[in-house]
Amino acid sequence: MAKTQAREQMDAFLDSALADGRSPATARAYGSDLTEFAAFLAGEDDPGLAGLAFGKTGRLEIRAYLGFLHKKGDSRATMARKLSAIRSFFRFLEKRGEAATNPAKAVATPKRQKKTVSWLTVDEAFDLLDASTGTGVLDLRDRALLETLYSTGVRVAELAGASLADLDERAGTFLVTGKGNKQRVVPIGQKALDAIREYRAALDKAPEGADRRDPAAIFLNHRGGRLTVRSMARVVDKAVLRAGLARPVSPHGFRHSFATHLLDGGADLRSVQELLGHVSLSTTGVYTHVSMDRLSKVYDRAHPRARLGNRRGKVRATEEEDQ
Repeated sequence: MAKTQAREQMDAFLDSALADGRSPATARAYGSDLTEFAAFLAGEDDPGLAGLAFGKTGRLEIRAYLGFLHKKGDSRATMARKLSAIRSFFRFLEKRGEAATNPAKAVATPKRQKKTVSWLTVDEAFDLLDASTGTGVLDLRDRALLETLYSTGVRVAELAGASLADLDERAGTFLVTGKGNKQRVVPIGQKALDAIREYRAALDKAPEGADRRDPAAIFLNHRGGRLTVRSMARVVDKAVLRAGLARPVSPHGFRHSFATHLLDGGADLRSVQELLGHVSLSTTGVYTHVSMDRLSKVYDRAHPRARLGNRRGKVRATEEEDQ
């Protein structure tokens, strides 16, 4: 069956996105978003998109689509992401002379709600990491996985794509490939390295399926394949239940806890930004909290009138020394 013009334009855009360095995952997301948008424009009477002409689409149609997404229950963040894909697509068509303007530029982006992520206290993190005492290969794998998430603060997708060659045990570092294929080197603690070493040693002793194992992956499923993001999330869910925590914690909660605990321990925000692989410092602020206890201590220590009987004499003495 011959492709319609609309489908050819979408396929050309996705090919261009890959050629420009977008990841396959990003291209798939673009494709899914544009397919939904095209289906909305074409309507039920034209499921094959035969009559759809993107060049005639205006801002009113795009605003109507956002209204449809809102009624459907999409979050503001999801709506903003889909609008971004549409903007990029029409910018592509405009450059090719297949659209007179980019109508999506005239549509305001939905304001995003502030993210709230469940995170662990230090005690909860230790309880969760220490809850597993099994000695089987999968028990050791799960413990090593949890230790690595907490030790490095990496995204679960980054860990799922990591390889044994990315670990440098002697230097205590982990080479991480993040969003946009950007790489960064992060420290990895001895607890996590020991747990990985113990798991891999047990795995080497297990005879079943040794010839079918992925030789590069750090964490394997029971069939010997690379552990997926979804499977890692299930490992975290089981650990939360085993530790008896009263609330759910996602793999991203480990990343949030990692950043929060570093800040509470005295790390500066810029260093945490580097460890998390954030381009913008404001993004790091979304993922981190500084406890009021620490803030109060900093205030008491730094502000000259923070306490009764302020340190006027000390302040004056310091000023005189500086002069």
